[in-house]
Amino acid sequence: MSWVDKVWYSPGWLHWLIIILLLPLTLIFWVLSSVRRVAFSLNLKSASKIPVPVIVVGNISVGGNGKTPLVVYLAKRLKQEGYRPGVLSRGYGGKDAVYPMQVHGNSLAEVVGDEPVLMRQNINCPLVVDPNRVRGAKALVELHNCNLIICDDGLQHYALQRDIEIVVVDGKRRIGTGLLLPAGPLREGAWRLNTADFVVLNGGSVTNGEHLMSLESGRLVNVKNRNKSMSISDIKQPVIAAAGIGNPQRFFDLLQSKHIRLKKCLSFVDHHQFSEKDLPKEMVLMTEKDAVKCGEFAHDDWWYLPVNAKLTQQFDTQLLQRLQSVVTNLKTKNREQNGFR
Repeated sequence: MSWVDKVWYSPGWLHWLIIILLLPLTLIFWVLSSVRRVAFSLNLKSASKIPVPVIVVGNISVGGNGKTPLVVYLAKRLKQEGYRPGVLSRGYGGKDAVYPMQVHGNSLAEVVGDEPVLMRQNINCPLVVDPNRVRGAKALVELHNCNLIICDDGLQHYALQRDIEIVVVDGKRRIGTGLLLPAGPLREGAWRLNTADFVVLNGGSVTNGEHLMSLESGRLVNVKNRNKSMSISDIKQPVIAAAGIGNPQRFFDLLQSKHIRLKKCLSFVDHHQFSEKDLPKEMVLMTEKDAVKCGEFAHDDWWYLPVNAKLTQQFDTQLLQRLQSVVTNLKTKNREQNGFR
C-alpha cells in the first residue's frame, strides 16, 4: 500500500495529523468545486444536450475503481439489445492527438491513452477520444451514427448533460476517510452517491440498493504474442507481478486468490508509461491495461490476465428499463419540437 493510500484508507495517528494539516486545502477544493457545480445548476455555465441517451460511468474518488470493465460490459450488453453504442473516453495519458480522435485497432497507447486501447481490443463499436466531452459525443452521433453514448469517466464533467449516471465504488476501499481532496480521496462528497441512478460496487458486500460487480479472469495471454495463452493454473513457480493501475493491490490480491505465489510485487502509478527497463526479463504477470503499453518491447515470458465484468440480472433489468424510459422521453420531446402532439 502506498503512503497516500495509507493516509486516505488506513490512517494511523500520524496520518490523521497530516490529514488535519491538509484540511484548509480541502476547504478550498470544496468551495471551488461547489461553485462550479452550482454554476451549472443555475445555468450560469452552459451544459450541452446530445440528441441521444448519454450514460456516464464515473466515480467520486480518484484512482481506478473498475470503470473500464464496466464500460466494456455495457457496450457489449447494449449492443445485444439492438442499440448502436459509441464509447467516449478522455484518453488520459495520451499525447499528440488531434481531437476528436477515433481509436482503431492499431492506435498507440501513448497517443490515445491506455484505457481506450484496452477497450478497443474488447468491444466492436465506435470509440472516440476527446477531452472535450461534448465535442466527442457529437462526433459519435454525427460521424458514426451512434444512438447511445457511453462516457467513460466524466461524472464531474457537467458541461455534458447525461441521462443516466452510474457510479463505481471500490468494494474494499469504499470512500476511505470520506474527505475531499487532498485530505481524502473524494472528488465529490459521499452525498453524490445518493443522486446517481446506479451505484455499482466492485467486489465486497452490497448495501442500500448497490449493485454488485465481480471481475472474472480468463486465461493468461502472452504480451508479445496475443495468439498465445495458457491457464493460470499451469503456473507452479513463484512469479513477479506488476501493475500500474489505480489500486495495484487489487491485482496482486486477485493473483493470490488464484493460488499464484508472488515473489515480488512491482507497483507503479496509474497510467504509468512503461519502458523495457521497468520489468525484469523473466516471468511477469501484469494487467491488460499495462500490457497495451508493453507489446513493442515485451519479453517472451510476460503475460497479462484479462478480466471481464459480471453484473446481476437485476442490474441489467433496471438499466434497460431506465434506458427505455429515456428513449421514450426523447422521442416525445422530438415530436413536440417538430410541432406534433
